[in-house]
Amino acid sequence: MKKPAIDSSFTTDVAEFYESALVPLIFRPYASDMAARAKDLQPQSVLEVACGTGVVTRALAAALPDECSIVATDLNEAMVAHGQLVGTSRPVTWRQADVVALPYPDETFDVVVCQFAVMFFPDRVAAYREIRRVLRPGGTFLFNVWNSIEHNEFADVVTQAVGALYPDDPPLFLARTPHGHGSPAEIETDVTRAGFEKCLLFQQDEVSSAASPELPAIAHCQGTPLRNEILKRESRDLDRATAVATDALRSRFRDEDLEGRISAVIVVAS
Repeated sequence: MKKPAIDSSFTTDVAEFYESALVPLIFRPYASDMAARAKDLQPQSVLEVACGTGVVTRALAAALPDECSIVATDLNEAMVAHGQLVGTSRPVTWRQADVVALPYPDETFDVVVCQFAVMFFPDRVAAYREIRRVLRPGGTFLFNVWNSIEHNEFADVVTQAVGALYPDDPPLFLARTPHGHGSPAEIETDVTRAGFEKCLLFQQDEVSSAASPELPAIAHCQGTPLRNEILKRESRDLDRATAVATDALRSRFRDEDLEGRISAVIVVAS
């Protein structure tokens, strides 16, 4: 299914809330896992595609030895700029780049990593072929995707609450794109069509913690392209939608120290 362009619109405003609210809420545990898996492969060169604001980049910089080069790329200049601004513990090369047209020669990298982004690729098979092209023989492509939204509690509650504001045209970005590509059969088919010989999949559940219901509400309503969907319906509704999501989270969980299940699929293609 073709995704609307708004699903990939990570503007400067989105990047700011993405880093401050969404990264600690759901991305950080999986970033540590991704860096540990990359380290186990003992690479000399790593390429990260769709790096976002750099949560995995920072984990890679901390986990990998200094002699291993790290290149972090993203299609959205706003995300790359924010990642550079936050910085890493050691030098990393940052670059704006499209995953379907990577500006690197064949067989350049030992490992390519991608966290929670393949769902946004307009043509996943083409992107995977391009990733395979820049991998050296025996190289590995590590990536992960979210499971369906009902297995990711905060996102599910926010989607239902905000959707109730617009029953005739509910904003479904979270269900449609981030949580719309968790089928193992579909993943394996795409990876195989791209020319990879092995594809291992692992489900990994984590617990997402938030001090208050406002935090996951802000993270999802203002730190993802759901923000753009809300503003498209009514330009002054962002605060109202965030408040409605906050109330729904408070009702489902509690007023402080919330915990919700998050669930992902880890993919190792070689």
